Amino acid sequence: MRHDPASAAVVVMLRGLKMYGMAQAVRDLLEQGSPAFDAAVPTLSQQLKAEVAEKKPFIPDPYV
Repeated sequence: MRHDPASAAVVVMLRGLKMYGMAQAVRDLLEQGSPAFDAAVPTLSQQLKAEVAEKKPFIPDPYV
């Protein structure tokens, strides 16, 4: 398996969202060296960042 920080971050984000099956599928695609997956990593990463931000609980600022 190649070490690609962007792809590793995708796996970490998927696990953080408790999407363990998808995280395993990403690891499998990384091991296969799928060029189609490599091209999709930036888009997938952006979508996962948005999902993480949406699921983050809102904590009001007490000083406002």
